[in-house]
Amino acid sequence: MQIQINPGDGVHHSDALEQHIKESLGVLEKRFGDRLTRLEIHMSDINGPKGGVNKEVRIEARPNGLDPVMASATEDDVYDAARTAISKLEKVLSTRFGKLDDRR
Repeated sequence: MQIQINPGDGVHHSDALEQHIKESLGVLEKRFGDRLTRLEIHMSDINGPKGGVNKEVRIEARPNGLDPVMASATEDDVYDAARTAISKLEKVLSTRFGKLDDRR
């Protein structure tokens, strides 16, 4: 499974942030790694210098032979937004693959 991290405007891409995201994605990789081809993480600062709840993380998962699915979260901190988006994506993938497994 390929992981692509795309920091947007206003988001400082550090080694610590990349490590945090990859460690958090470990849950998805363990559960669904053989069923996913790629994960794309897009981060942005939606309010710019105004502040507030403005860090958005969108994660797109590309399952083998299926349409991509996405989950997003907006928080004060990019680390929290990533954690929340990963949790949401885990639920989406669990539902998607659960329905496919039930059909078989």
